[in-house]
Amino acid sequence: MIASFSEERFPLRVAFGTTGGPERRTDIVRLSTGYENRNQRTRHSFRRYDAGSGVRSLDDLAAVLEFFEARRGRLVGFRFRDPFDHASARMGTAVTPFDQVLGGGDGETAEFALAKRYGTEADAYIRPIVKPVAGSLRIGVDGAEVSAGWALDAVRGTVSFAAPPGVGARLTAGFGFDVPVRFDMDHLAINVAAFEAGDIPTIPLVEVRP
Repeated sequence: MIASFSEERFPLRVAFGTTGGPERRTDIVRLSTGYENRNQRTRHSFRRYDAGSGVRSLDDLAAVLEFFEARRGRLVGFRFRDPFDHASARMGTAVTPFDQVLGGGDGETAEFALAKRYGTEADAYIRPIVKPVAGSLRIGVDGAEVSAGWALDAVRGTVSFAAPPGVGARLTAGFGFDVPVRFDMDHLAINVAAFEAGDIPTIPLVEVRP
């Protein structure tokens, strides 16, 4: 039986040139008074990408074709490195153990979910991070980096401490992460002659919840 999600990552050299980003769904009703009622249909944004813009050579095309077949088209999800947003730190800055808040210790809870905050104060959006990159995690406790006593579940995006952090402890983390996606097509249309003439194929990807 084929699993619904593969932990394999989409070819990195193609992902570097991909276009795309977050999408939100908002219902807007304009009233007779001229005011609007706006309602968000989903709590979390979903990301869409076009990997066709990252295909620069026949080798890239062959790598995508092989990956597409291995995923059975839209059937199996996989990891994708967003070229614009793939770490806990802001673009262009290094990851530190203090980038994102994990939570506060209560003396009982030992497992914490990774997340990334966008914005500040009450308006901030908290994005769940479910596919962190193994080996990238750094943990901070009360402003000091802690290199032992915890373990990362890179499949679920959680951190487990060997002993529950003490009451009031401030837990922070820094990490790299991938986006869980799938192909948004079951037909990969490739024309080598057109490609050599500069016609890049469209390869849509869409974020999923694994």
